[in-house]
Amino acid sequence: MQTLNDEVKNLYGGNVRVRVSGIYIVRDRILLVNHSLYGKEQSFWSPPGGGILFGETAEAALKREIKEETGLDAEIGDLLFVNEHVRPPLHAIELFFEIKAVQGKMDKGADPEISAANQIIEEVKFLRLDEIKSFPSDASHSIFSRVRSLEELLRLDKFLPQPETLI
Repeated sequence: MQTLNDEVKNLYGGNVRVRVSGIYIVRDRILLVNHSLYGKEQSFWSPPGGGILFGETAEAALKREIKEETGLDAEIGDLLFVNEHVRPPLHAIELFFEIKAVQGKMDKGADPEISAANQIIEEVKFLRLDEIKSFPSDASHSIFSRVRSLEELLRLDKFLPQPETLI
């Protein structure tokens, strides 16, 4: 059983959180961030993104989150789909947007909500789908289990409910 980082659990556990995430695909690779949500030895690869702050638009939140996590300035495209993530103590409604283009130098960022000693961003890089699918199932975002190609991420159903087996 994985144990969620205590600081992450205290910040986000027990509440429904609205998150934004960006899908940026270049030459059969997708931009991903490796988070150590469950400890430094446990990877979790996910598209960049994070929570929307009160009074912030979804587009502004996604631009901010991508900059914080990857160092890149993003041009936000269309809303692709909504994913519901329920894995107690976490519950999130995730809005996934296409990223049309980025500028700047890619670099591992930091989460300003989390203390320096407990930072969870470990790495930022582009990965192919076969690389992602080679990880244990709990080491990448569940959206990757729903597709056979990265391009399918751009055509997923508009709402992806949490599979009953994971609740």
